[in-house]
Amino acid sequence: MRPIRQSRKLHNVRYDVRGPILVEAQRLEAEGHRILKLNIGNPAPFGFEAPEAILADMIHHLPDAQGYSDSQGIYPARTAVSQFYQQQGLKDCMVEDVFIGNGVSELISMVLQAFVDDGNEILVPAPDYPLWTGAVTLAGGVPVHYLCDEDDGWNPDLADIEAKITENTHAIVIINPNNPTGAVYSKQVVEGLIDIARRHQLVVFADEIYEKILFDGAVHHHAAKAAGDDVLCLTFSGLSKAYRVCGYRAGWVMISGPKEIAEDFLEGLTLVANMRMCANVPAQHAIQTALGGYQSIQELIVPGGRFYEQSMLAHRLLNEIPGVSSVKPQGALYCFPRLDPDVYTIEDDEQFVIDLLRAKKLLVTHGTGFNWPTPDHFRLVTLPDVTVLEEAIGRIADFLATRR
Repeated sequence: MRPIRQSRKLHNVRYDVRGPILVEAQRLEAEGHRILKLNIGNPAPFGFEAPEAILADMIHHLPDAQGYSDSQGIYPARTAVSQFYQQQGLKDCMVEDVFIGNGVSELISMVLQAFVDDGNEILVPAPDYPLWTGAVTLAGGVPVHYLCDEDDGWNPDLADIEAKITENTHAIVIINPNNPTGAVYSKQVVEGLIDIARRHQLVVFADEIYEKILFDGAVHHHAAKAAGDDVLCLTFSGLSKAYRVCGYRAGWVMISGPKEIAEDFLEGLTLVANMRMCANVPAQHAIQTALGGYQSIQELIVPGGRFYEQSMLAHRLLNEIPGVSSVKPQGALYCFPRLDPDVYTIEDDEQFVIDLLRAKKLLVTHGTGFNWPTPDHFRLVTLPDVTVLEEAIGRIADFLATRR
């Protein structure tokens, strides 16, 4: 019989956060081992629960959420999103500029399907959230990775971006606060990125899902605000992280800037939105309550709060391991430590994390899985409470002691 194969479109698509390392973890679990999974930023397994007001509002509206909604989303949710950005100084953000989706991940795929033609180059940071690279590739585009500088707090290397722009470059992706590094870009850096987009007539895709998770006085600067009215900017955010409801799949993209030159693209985006009918309707009812209600995230990101204390503890403990260095995270839910190549000889970092998994029953993600070019980093999720996190990093330290 003729073998049935995957589409050739998938040949260069990877999502290593849930790739072979997770398959190996599942095999070990099937053998009876208990695996501590620190490979994905999912708050729920670590004791974080949705705010009660969000649960109550979703339950209250369930009878009204049984049919399809407008493909762009229900009006109250889109109004709440537009008002949120208006409060951030984006006065021209209107309800019609907002699309609601099943999380940022769905919206990234939808936008790229509507935007990318075969061979178009899209600038993506390295390291990146790998869905961006995979979705660009699946849409027929070519992801071109610009470097972020670890020695400069993981800020984007603006000179490297300039050097990689060609006549076929159409857009730039900005992930701020950054996954996986925890960097939060200064106003100057954001303006520098937008200046590049302005001079080269690039569309800006701003992934800002961690915008409310900030530490030690770090300030988030919206790319759309710097872009103003002459750079088209699509801002992606949602409820998953700050409101601890990853499984609800409630996100949005907001379009700002010179929308008059993007009418054809926006018509295409509307077509793609229509084809998937609508986003998850019950979760859409949570958006207005979340954005307009008490912001419980503030309790988690200050000294004494779990997000803060766990991130700072992970940073400190990782740096205490010989041959390991980790830039202090300014936001988000991760550390991205470096393994000194003079101390640890690692040629295949995926195999390294599989060896760690087998030896210590601890699952992290290798750095090349985030399109970092060298096998000398890994990403650690900082969501476990401090006791579990101490145990986890202790296991990493013990394992590395055997590799020095």
